Amino acid sequence: MAGLIKREDIDEVRQRTDIKEVVDGYVTLKGAGLGTWKGLCPFHDERSPSFTVRPQVGRYHCFGCGEDGDVIAFVQKQDHSSFHEAVEKLAARIGYELRYEDGGTGPNREEVGRRQRLLDAHKIADEFFRAQLLTPGAAEARNFLFGRGFDRAAAEHFGCGYAPQGWDALLKHLRGRGFTDAELKLTGMFSEGNRGIYDRFRGRLIWPIKDIAGDTIGFGARKLYEDDQGPKYLNTPETTLYKKSQVLYGIDLAKKSIAKERQLVVVEGYTDVMACHLAGITTAVATCGTAFGTEHIKIARRLLSDDGTGGEVVFCFDGDAAGQKAALRAFEEDQRFTAQTYVAVEPTGADPCDLRQTRGDAAVQALISSRRPLFEFAIRASLKRHNLDTVEGRVAALREAAPVVGQIRDAGIRPAYARELAGWLGMSVEEANRAVAVAMKRASGGPQGGAGTASAQQVGHAAGRPAEAGGPGVAAGPASGAVPSYHRPDPRDPVASMERQALEVALQEPALLSGAVWDRFAAARFATPAFQAVHDAMRATGPGMVTDPARWVEHVMHEVPEPLRPLVSELAVMPLPASTEEGVQKYCRDILSRLFELQITRVKADKMGQLQRLDPAADPEAFQRLNRELMMLEMERRSLRSDA
Repeated sequence: MAGLIKREDIDEVRQRTDIKEVVDGYVTLKGAGLGTWKGLCPFHDERSPSFTVRPQVGRYHCFGCGEDGDVIAFVQKQDHSSFHEAVEKLAARIGYELRYEDGGTGPNREEVGRRQRLLDAHKIADEFFRAQLLTPGAAEARNFLFGRGFDRAAAEHFGCGYAPQGWDALLKHLRGRGFTDAELKLTGMFSEGNRGIYDRFRGRLIWPIKDIAGDTIGFGARKLYEDDQGPKYLNTPETTLYKKSQVLYGIDLAKKSIAKERQLVVVEGYTDVMACHLAGITTAVATCGTAFGTEHIKIARRLLSDDGTGGEVVFCFDGDAAGQKAALRAFEEDQRFTAQTYVAVEPTGADPCDLRQTRGDAAVQALISSRRPLFEFAIRASLKRHNLDTVEGRVAALREAAPVVGQIRDAGIRPAYARELAGWLGMSVEEANRAVAVAMKRASGGPQGGAGTASAQQVGHAAGRPAEAGGPGVAAGPASGAVPSYHRPDPRDPVASMERQALEVALQEPALLSGAVWDRFAAARFATPAFQAVHDAMRATGPGMVTDPARWVEHVMHEVPEPLRPLVSELAVMPLPASTEEGVQKYCRDILSRLFELQITRVKADKMGQLQRLDPAADPEAFQRLNRELMMLEMERRSLRSDA
């Protein structure tokens, strides 16, 4: 059973992982100053690179869209994975064995190694199938793709391949790459007979099925030849990598568009996904040999950020009886979403691939645009099963449709559909409302909704409850719950500019803050409220962390008020204006000296004011003391300038 990963192990993974190496797998980075790298942001479209990575402090920040975080956050956002999954992936990457709280367990090294071997075998098989599609023997596969409107560029984009006829083409290839038969049996790419294992896919067009991170975990294969006695479509069977209830074909290509557009389009087949993407519907995915179920919904909710603030899921099914049945199955799962659910069915029964072939890309786009709310589709489908020309038929239809209306989550929309139902049946609105109320009462198990309604309200309140003050990483605010606001300083203000530079230095080169320098830094006061709040967080963190830049920044992030965390991230990755290590150290010392000199100037001004207000004859001792203090401050200021 998986448990919580130990905090010290999370810290260890974060410390041992080079964030630049991880980001390099997704973004082309170029040097932008000593220890700083820049590239085009993977989280928003831009022409000039503003995505900055600072390996020394273990963070990234985009100065264009504001996305920021550490290496764990980056993997979470890129792969749309949970925190737990991201830590485990990074741990596997560096070969670190995680420990879990409460006796829980995670993947051990043997399991991680076995999984990686399976992934390697699939990657090599994927490359093999792709290469085979270009051979003379794959003419039938190429003809199939071309006949459905897919050229070579489309085949390459979706990774289409060809499994040669024969029994052991792939088997020989993988054996030649060092895989044992025991390993190959676990991949699902081979069947087993009296004489040993042989290729599962033979003489078929191949689609690689990938997980959300882009790793190939299985294959779908389409029959091409009449003498093939197998099914029209043959998929990888269940393996440790491939769980059909958790797989969505095309998710690796669609994930960014889904997250950006807050839309997920579910179609029925591989060619439908291809047609949709080529027609501009890049949010399309397909299930693989199973209905859209609970595990798929978890993936969808993660991508859509399904938190009640928007997003839509569009089910695109064939217009035949099987498609209607699939749509109604989808409606049964509707309550698991907070996103709005829709259905798009082409009246002629054409699927997206057929539509694109016969009527072009615009027809596919029009199909998705014509989507109807899924509950409307379900209501109308229930009415079709009854003879509405008779009283008995209309009453029976009302009894069947009323529970469907009762399931509509939005209390504002539900009465409107009750009125629509009354109109479709030719009944009074009062009759429809009574039937819906009865259906809801039965579903909840008590009068006026009973415990079921109360439970739903409790869930709603819990979801909307603000985080309690004083939680991890959130500064406790006033008892009223008010959050202090911080205005971004004017970059033309020389004092604010100098204070910002000082915080950049303190975050990125904290080792300079040791000993007496820390005392002086901690005693400083910042005129800019936002910068003073960051400085307060540094003082709360204390000097114990200054030898480790990454942990230092992480702790400051946890101490600072939440609205200022993006500012801390920004300060931590801002390139310092120096091209050598010696130059960086000189720049940092100069900036800290300027900060301390500014503090001395402020203190001197205060004491000069006190001196001017003082009557030397009335209090000669105070007069002499202030003069001595002013002299000491001036000597300290000159010493700072001399050191700089």
